Amino acid sequence: MEHQEKIDYERIAKAIRYMQTHFSAQPSLEEVAREVHLSPLHFQKVFSAWAGTSPKKFIQYLSLAHAKRLLKEQQRTLFDTSFHTGFSSSSRLHELFIRIEGMSPATYKNGGKELLISYSFRESLFGMVLIASTGVGICFLSFIADPEEGLKALKQEFPAASFEEKRDSLQDRAMAYLEGRNASLEEVKLHLKGTPFQLKVWQALLQVPVGSLTVYGKIAARIGSPGASRATGSAIGANPVAYLIPCHRVIRSSGHFGGYRWGLTRKAAMIARESVQTQEPPLTNSF
Repeated sequence: MEHQEKIDYERIAKAIRYMQTHFSAQPSLEEVAREVHLSPLHFQKVFSAWAGTSPKKFIQYLSLAHAKRLLKEQQRTLFDTSFHTGFSSSSRLHELFIRIEGMSPATYKNGGKELLISYSFRESLFGMVLIASTGVGICFLSFIADPEEGLKALKQEFPAASFEEKRDSLQDRAMAYLEGRNASLEEVKLHLKGTPFQLKVWQALLQVPVGSLTVYGKIAARIGSPGASRATGSAIGANPVAYLIPCHRVIRSSGHFGGYRWGLTRKAAMIARESVQTQEPPLTNSF
């Protein structure tokens, strides 16, 4: 992503924060554009290119009412049917092409001593990321504000590993999925350090389709631990690969989006953009 596109995302994120804060007042196109220091026409163009819909339509997907409606729909269908058949859109089929492989207990305990981890810094639809891979798959993907701090977090995760700044095909494939460019449905492999419980939770998250939402209790029930909502929430919060394991699709039972380790504005942007992808009719030019 070019420097201008990075600026555009920062403006979009600022616009989303403003629209959420002032939702009840139903801000006009001119008001939101003024907040991000763009002309209304240019803001409309930039926002629509990123979101796939107009700002006015997008704000509807940020609403509490929309989240509640999705939860009500998923109450009947999300974990009661198989996701391996009957997908209503090709985008949902992408979930079948992410595979998790847990690291060995020895690797988990010794801090990745035998691992050579390649990493690179990339720009994405949702801001800068640090993505890292072993020879097996992606082991880390984090949205970052500062490259040095991001690299420090990676090394803390694998204190005994060796590191090299290098792009590879595993990273490219994962980034294509994040950007929605994985049209050939190539398999994205993850190589994760986690406890057996965490791995079960992360695997369950992969079964939440694009454009859908669920709650912590539903994930806990899915893995056979209905009384472990708090532990499930901790495992979700410990997810080491942003977006690929869609912890952003888990919200509170009230319909409020709740927290997100990479920022609530980013979570809202992901939820709304995925709703646009799976539910939105062709783009119109109206605000």
